Amino acid sequence: MKAKTVFYCTECGNETPKWVGKCPACGSWNTMVEQPAETKKKAAPSAAARSGRSGMANLPRSIMEIETTDELRFSTGLSELDRVLGGGAVQGSLVLVGGAPGIGKSTLMLQICDNLCRFSKVLYVSGEESERQIKLRAERLGVQSQSLYLLAETDLGDILESIRTLRPDVVIVDSIQTMFSSELATSPGSVGQVKECTMALMQLAKGEGVTVFVIGHVNKEGSIAGPKVLEHIVDCVLYFEGEPHMSYRILRSAKNRFGATNEIGVFEMADSGLTQVPNPSETLLAGRPLDTPGTCVTCVMEGVRPVLAEIQALLAPSAYGNGRRTSNGFDYNRAMLLLAVLEKRGGLLVSGCDAYLNVIGGLNLDEPAADLAAVIAMASSFRDRAVPGTLAAIGEVGLTGELRSVSALSQRLSEVRRLGFTQCLIPARNSGKLTEPDGLQLIRVRNIREALAAVLS
Repeated sequence: MKAKTVFYCTECGNETPKWVGKCPACGSWNTMVEQPAETKKKAAPSAAARSGRSGMANLPRSIMEIETTDELRFSTGLSELDRVLGGGAVQGSLVLVGGAPGIGKSTLMLQICDNLCRFSKVLYVSGEESERQIKLRAERLGVQSQSLYLLAETDLGDILESIRTLRPDVVIVDSIQTMFSSELATSPGSVGQVKECTMALMQLAKGEGVTVFVIGHVNKEGSIAGPKVLEHIVDCVLYFEGEPHMSYRILRSAKNRFGATNEIGVFEMADSGLTQVPNPSETLLAGRPLDTPGTCVTCVMEGVRPVLAEIQALLAPSAYGNGRRTSNGFDYNRAMLLLAVLEKRGGLLVSGCDAYLNVIGGLNLDEPAADLAAVIAMASSFRDRAVPGTLAAIGEVGLTGELRSVSALSQRLSEVRRLGFTQCLIPARNSGKLTEPDGLQLIRVRNIREALAAVLS
């Protein structure tokens, strides 16, 4: 008898009996994958049984009877991770940590066990390494505690049984793609298995008040492997980013039900594990070349934290008819837009040049406040004139060449002054009250022509 198969959308998890090019639920193209049908080998247990709960069912409660002051937060021992989580981990929450292979996800989770074991019982479940391998890595990181328990298992039923027996306060699952439920006939890592295992862990966290950290792999597009619905189930989604050849790692919050999103934490990978970088602006600007054409500093907001970043540009005459365009850490389409504005509104003939744009330190700048610094860096390289080393630029560039105001400008200027800069190029019009730091000269310009005249004249 031929095994029945169905098709799942990797974006939303929608199920269809046959393949279609466009998902009928979310409208995404080419996201349907074939999987064996989720044939139940036995009757599915109730949510209470799967999470270890027993007794009467949950009864509805009046909203006025529910207390909100009992939300318990606790520190993970890493202030950078606490910042990204919104002030610490929340009891009974489900946190998904994703990243490329070898980026340091398992190292980060094992390091927080050292502090968590001082006041709680932690269970580390691994489906990729043996207990001996985890023990060797823990010794290298200096993690030793009687309250840390290791379990090398991939069967979800056995894991839940171990949790009910041990009753830990924190559970770490490494990784969700290796776990499987014996109730489903599909293989581990399939769409159905990932959804089933995550739902069981979510019900465990909410029902028993256990804090669960789940490690997930990312696909070649950089998103969490598996259905997109996986990110909707969990409370927090953290991405661990970094270049393979660089020691710095950035932990970014993409979703957080208990705090701000787009918050970042900066770490550095060393022989003894991950070390925190409490002052990322100073670290990212270390070694910055002075009196060199093609570089400019800007200030972007990562969550509620202002971070200074260096943008470098190189414009050289093209040997071919069409100039080559490359950007790293800066949106490519945005860079092409700024090049067109620079030629049309700034009067620089850059269409015949090869243009390369790079953000130092592995940061990805995705907010418009970095537009002005990118334009200044490209114009500086084109004219071969250096930007003053004590000057920073903040502002959004429009298609007519005008400069638009940005949010949280006072916070950005305070960070610029704290790092020793004495001049800052800003839009002439600002929304809201602006606080000018002492010792920082503000150069107000209305468009990019005025900006180029003020800096490169």
